Amino acid sequence: MSNTLIKLSNIRKSYPLDGFDLEILKGINLEINQGEFVAIMGPSGSGKSTLMNILGCLDTPTSGSYMLDGKNVENLSADELAEIRNQKIGFVFQGFNLLSRTSALENVELPMVYAGIDEKERRRKAIKALESVGLRERMHHQPNQLSGGQQQRVAIARAIVNNAPIIFADEPTGNLDTKMSMEIMDLFTKLNKELQRTIILVTHEEDIALYAKRIIKIVDGEIHSDFPNKQKASQ
Repeated sequence: MSNTLIKLSNIRKSYPLDGFDLEILKGINLEINQGEFVAIMGPSGSGKSTLMNILGCLDTPTSGSYMLDGKNVENLSADELAEIRNQKIGFVFQGFNLLSRTSALENVELPMVYAGIDEKERRRKAIKALESVGLRERMHHQPNQLSGGQQQRVAIARAIVNNAPIIFADEPTGNLDTKMSMEIMDLFTKLNKELQRTIILVTHEEDIALYAKRIIKIVDGEIHSDFPNKQKASQ
């Protein structure tokens, strides 16, 4: 049985601009297996964020095929894509994206509200997720009462609370200092190694990318290089 989780075949994405189509992605072919830890790198304007949005079912390609866990997703409706995101994907963003006047616990519960999970079960699972990122004692604090690193831990707890097999992290250390960045990346490493979550990380920082077991570089909408991080791949 194949352990291929993601398969992109000749994915292209373009946007209309001043009477012509601006091509952002130019025929991306990519496979990611279950349990991988992949970093996607590239300069500003390279297409890496567009690629992440397509991988995360936040956007659809102009052409090409996208198979996610054996299901063809590029032509699904907005509601069908939302269902896939809720079941299979957790997101962690640079800006944390927490509700400001809501406790850490309630922020982590949010995806389960959309999934229709009852209140008692939501609370139990949210507490467990916050425990796993070392924040049980801060679960009743609002985001403005937490450090940047703690806010990102809340965001990670929210991403894993539904047991989604894939975590997409878009510049997750961009707003953090070096010490906090290392702590967050160690947490991603733990999630990948101990819980077998597939981690797909977008970053422009070389030292952050080196936490991944595989590094993909995007240049001008094409895959420029794709190689294993030998230091991490053997661990």
